[in-house]
Amino acid sequence: MRLNKYLSAAGVCSRRDADKAAKEGRITVNGKEAVPGCDIEPGKDEVRLDGKLIDKMPDRIVIAYNKPAGVVCSTVSQGRERNDIITVLGLKERVYPIGRLDKDSTGLILLTNDGELTQRALRGKNGHEKEYIVKVSSDFSLSELREIENGGIPIEEKRSTRPCRVKKTGKCEYDFILTEGMNRQIRKVCEYFGKTVVSLNRIRFMNIRLDDLKVGEYRILSPEEADGL
Repeated sequence: MRLNKYLSAAGVCSRRDADKAAKEGRITVNGKEAVPGCDIEPGKDEVRLDGKLIDKMPDRIVIAYNKPAGVVCSTVSQGRERNDIITVLGLKERVYPIGRLDKDSTGLILLTNDGELTQRALRGKNGHEKEYIVKVSSDFSLSELREIENGGIPIEEKRSTRPCRVKKTGKCEYDFILTEGMNRQIRKVCEYFGKTVVSLNRIRFMNIRLDDLKVGEYRILSPEEADGL
């Protein structure tokens, strides 16, 4: 197994951070300074980061959290916000968010210590679905809805939206199902049509639904649910 993949799967750090640590000489394998991109044999090779032994792969944990508005989906180590999601949850386990919801958005976000699961879930080419209930300042016209569904809306430099599904569910309220996750994508699409997002609530991430999980509460997914991801 690649060294960076091992450290990511062990919940120690991301692959990118693992590569950076190796380049900085902070990782040793069997007492020798690790070479970035090297292979290791889990359970046989002794891997240390900053002198700390990474001696076993932790049990997989996946958490579903109903994020309130104002909570930031960053980790404590990023240190910019006191109301980051890790501090708010107060978990003993070392977990990381799978993707993000912006500060003003609410709803379902998953957290895990499984780096490989995170990588697979966020890989855009896999086309995983995420579903949102969005209230806007004024209704979309039928032609605007068709344009959103067809994709191709330029909301980032050199990148446009993919096709998606949108359904009107009430006055100025819509159900969006996306298969990608560009930064503040729905808000930017709404702005493109001159509308403001009043509220944005994610209700589903792939096979996991928010259902009756109350705002600010979390639950640990069953092994079957996690396997479904």
